[in-house]
Amino acid sequence: MNNLENGLALLLIGMGFVLAFLTLLIVGMIIMSKVVQWLNKLFPEAVEEVKTAAKKVSSNVDEAIAVAIAAIMAKRG
Repeated sequence: MNNLENGLALLLIGMGFVLAFLTLLIVGMIIMSKVVQWLNKLFPEAVEEVKTAAKKVSSNVDEAIAVAIAAIMAKRG
């Protein structure tokens, strides 16, 4: 019976340490989250606007054919 009692005591102590560590880890993460939120209010990041250039789309079929013929002629000669 003595070995069983020692094993159970060791089990409870080990699980207690793990539970305490995980609890401290969670509390630390919550505190760090609050600190980062507070710092983001004090020092906000500058947001850069990305300007995209609009592509010129040729809707005229005749113009597209002329471009294709010009490319062929340039390739040949």
